[in-house]
Amino acid sequence: MAYLVRNIDAELLKWKESPRRKPLIVRGARQVGKSWAIKHLGETFRHYLEVNLEKEKDLCKLFEELQDVRELSQRLGAIHNVPVIPGETLLFVDEIQNCPAALKSLWFFKENYPELHVVAAGSLLESALNEIPSYGVGRVRSMFMYPMSFKEFLMARGKEMWIEEIKKADWTHPVEEVLHSHLISEFRSFLMVGGMPSSVSAWIETQDYSVCQDEQNDIQQSYYDDFAKYAKKVDPQLLRNTLAAVARQSGQKFRYSRVDGGYKAEDVKKALSLLRDAGLIIPVQMSAANGLPLGAQVNPKFTRYDYIDTGLLLRVLAMNCDDDRELTRLILAGEAPDLVNKGVVTELTVGLELMKCSNPQSKYDLFYWENLEKNATSEVEYVIAKNAECLPIEVKAGTSGKMKSLRLFMRRKELKVGIRCSLENFGLLEVSDTDDSDRIISRVISILPLYAVWRLPDLQLP
Repeated sequence: MAYLVRNIDAELLKWKESPRRKPLIVRGARQVGKSWAIKHLGETFRHYLEVNLEKEKDLCKLFEELQDVRELSQRLGAIHNVPVIPGETLLFVDEIQNCPAALKSLWFFKENYPELHVVAAGSLLESALNEIPSYGVGRVRSMFMYPMSFKEFLMARGKEMWIEEIKKADWTHPVEEVLHSHLISEFRSFLMVGGMPSSVSAWIETQDYSVCQDEQNDIQQSYYDDFAKYAKKVDPQLLRNTLAAVARQSGQKFRYSRVDGGYKAEDVKKALSLLRDAGLIIPVQMSAANGLPLGAQVNPKFTRYDYIDTGLLLRVLAMNCDDDRELTRLILAGEAPDLVNKGVVTELTVGLELMKCSNPQSKYDLFYWENLEKNATSEVEYVIAKNAECLPIEVKAGTSGKMKSLRLFMRRKELKVGIRCSLENFGLLEVSDTDDSDRIISRVISILPLYAVWRLPDLQLP
């Protein structure tokens, strides 16, 4: 299977060349492509030494017995018949969460063997890190990895020229209409295929959604199998039921009472925490959004959860309904306003795309806004920070909408610019509102195509 180019590749090369390099941990859910990307980085070294602490559990004893990381590296190299030469060898410790001593050894690589390139990864790493107080402060660098973005999907499909056209577009220079239609079609496929590398590879090789669904089923089952590893902390069935509840409640405030099995709220909270640590769900917290930072104004009673991948979400929904034909029809053939459960999957995609185009060296937090006044139904799907201000993002599955919530938010927060993500092309809408003194205020709503969310960090606001 040919390697699929990832955005993180450039960041990994920067890490390799940096004179201030620290041992690196690549963090993310199982099967998002962490090991594949690191092995690809290994091709740029003369020697590549991989240690998998899930398959080679006996090697954990070496990490426990040897604190001299120079000797440890030479022992590992001898076992795998790979020379360990600083500057020429990449040491990759995979599934490092299985060995706390290996995690701690990264500290000593920074202090005592900084010239050796060392990178680690693990699928259930967050829980292990939480159990080590003050882990690696100042001694270890992290990079966060997610499923493939739409831009990466286009690269995998050989659509580099389409990417260049999206890069050239802006609010006043939209994508050419014929290409815009092609991009919408490709985006619909992306919703079905999702961003898991094995599913994307299956789509490239076969153009058969059923083959992609088989890959998604395998991934989903591997997640369920992992739940047994948490049995001492949380009931595996509770984890499965909670994950299913997240899928059913996509786009809504999560309600503990809707988890099957009659579990206590405190138990469901533990399950949600573990699912977050595993990277399978992403919290979207409600912020008052009166200014920055958004995280300082969070209301903990209101949290949505985004599933890690649209393809996997659709598989879970289909498995629960025992019929995915209607879901498939809505995405591929339905009218734009009917695009998957009235836009829930589209809304999820925008949140995931925001994370995927963020700086991988820090964990990206998602926020939304909701009007909590009695009988109010206003909600803005995402609020982000840009140019030291709050920027609201309303998501529409189709090409129309009155934007009442977005305009209300902009009026209350006295903002001049907002974003509408939809199936429309790039564009600008000028709207007039009145303030508390009945003065007419001109505001601008920028139309951002769903396929171009990854452009948001570098786009200049009007």
